Amino acid sequence: MQAPTYAARLSGTNLERAGDYNQRVTLQAIRVHGNITRSELAELTGLTAPAIANITKRLLRDRLIVGTGRVQGGRGQPPTLLSINSDGCFSIGVNIDRDHVAIVALDLLGHVRARASFEADFALPKAVADFFHGSVQRMLAAGEIDLERLIGIGVAIPDRLSQIDLPRRPASYAAWDTTDIPALFTNVVPGPVFIENDATAAAMGELQFGHGLRQSNFFYVLINAGLGGGLVVDGVQYRGAHGRSGEIGSLLLHSRRTTARNLGQVVSLSGLYDVLRRGGHVISRPEALNQLTAGGQKLVDEWVSMAVDLLTDPLIAVNCLLDPQAVFIGGRVPAKLIDRLANGLNRRLALRGRAVPTIAPVQRAAMAADAPAVGAALLPFNDRLLPTRAALMKTADV
Repeated sequence: MQAPTYAARLSGTNLERAGDYNQRVTLQAIRVHGNITRSELAELTGLTAPAIANITKRLLRDRLIVGTGRVQGGRGQPPTLLSINSDGCFSIGVNIDRDHVAIVALDLLGHVRARASFEADFALPKAVADFFHGSVQRMLAAGEIDLERLIGIGVAIPDRLSQIDLPRRPASYAAWDTTDIPALFTNVVPGPVFIENDATAAAMGELQFGHGLRQSNFFYVLINAGLGGGLVVDGVQYRGAHGRSGEIGSLLLHSRRTTARNLGQVVSLSGLYDVLRRGGHVISRPEALNQLTAGGQKLVDEWVSMAVDLLTDPLIAVNCLLDPQAVFIGGRVPAKLIDRLANGLNRRLALRGRAVPTIAPVQRAAMAADAPAVGAALLPFNDRLLPTRAALMKTADV
């Protein structure tokens, strides 16, 4: 299948350019600092003035950056201010989960240009593909993204999507085991498809656009239909030897408060819905949690208490083993409920963690419920444009 036109143009015919780490660093410096001069870029990146001149020339030619005026008041020729061209390129992020599908289109500044969501329990591959096709066609027709500048598609999806034992999972959901996931999307939009664990993708979104801009060591807890975690160390996602780091939802349980076998069966929207269902309150969408009767709210209170209880020891272990600056909780759980979890955990950790050298504060993640989709949309940018450890190693091998 033909590669996307603009993705090919970004790297040209010179493979060294695709792995040009200095260009990635320069582009990131412009993205983070906004309007900036070439001399300021040289000071910030440690690159020479001629190197910065050559790099910014390429970035201007590829329309990834633009000149936004000149600095006034100094002697001689006023230096040009450079900033990111938000229309320089686009990516699409898709989050496939067991109770919903979300799609976002991201520009080069990380702004969400378009969004679509599909609420469905255990949606099958064809339903996801049909929804993606219709959503992207509407985005293109509305001019929200430019197909010629689309550099790829990222997909955030839970590990073992169809295999985790969750309430009401149908047998037909096993279709995901044999599905060619990239083919679901390349049949609609040409371009490379990158796949990542949903919690890792959410942590990536938090790192680039949330609290991670100020705290580069954190553990991310994602509470959606299931429970996942993502680990960021010194501004880099740590995926582990098999790409499975942060799998907090798989931790085994031995608690008098529940018969569940692992943490994710309780500390998740599926677990919360199951508690409510057993109490006579049948809901299946997060927004319905804000509309419960007093009896339903009492069941939610009991779930919060149990979730705090069951999360405390794992987070003590996270603090002892990883020493993060913070623990962020995100996902589709309503913000007020996440705040209650965070406050309860902070109180419990203060009591239980007195013998632990340091306890990181727990707080609600800055990214909204679309964090996995936004993180997924970053994957093509990471591959092509942003400075990553993988890009540095590729450059070193050239």
